[in-house]
Amino acid sequence: SFEGRVEVYHDGKWGTICDDQWDDRDAEVVCRQLGLSGNPKALSWAHYGQGSGPILLDEVDCSGNELSLDQCKKSDWGQQNCDHIEDAGVSCDPFTGTDLQLCASQALLLHYVGTVRLAGGHSPSEGRVEVYYNGDWGTVCDDGWTDLGAQVVCRQLGFR
Repeated sequence: SFEGRVEVYHDGKWGTICDDQWDDRDAEVVCRQLGLSGNPKALSWAHYGQGSGPILLDEVDCSGNELSLDQCKKSDWGQQNCDHIEDAGVSCDPFTGTDLQLCASQALLLHYVGTVRLAGGHSPSEGRVEVYYNGDWGTVCDDGWTDLGAQVVCRQLGFR
């Protein structure tokens, strides 16, 4: 799924995040951390239902460039003043993002609105380019593949 209540694992337990200061920049980081691209949207007031258990984070304040929530400004773990009615959510809908056009040899190879990922690499920043289309992941043919296409994919994945 590409949307839902955000839960984090810390010190042996799962918990929710309070929506104080929760915005689209925070959602962008969550989507990136989950390997999802598209149009990140922050949702508040337990839009996806109230969680149970601890509320582990509050006052999350990301710039939008971080690779994970760990890198964002936030309250100390477990320090919060919220109830579960304030559980944060995100939508990482791959079908509302920016069109990705991969061009090579002046020809349009692929035009789609969706999610892209790297698979089979030795690290999260390398691998085979795959796209999500019509409910399935598929590969991109390398005929005419250039650095320009690689740069577009890297930007789509949040690498600078």
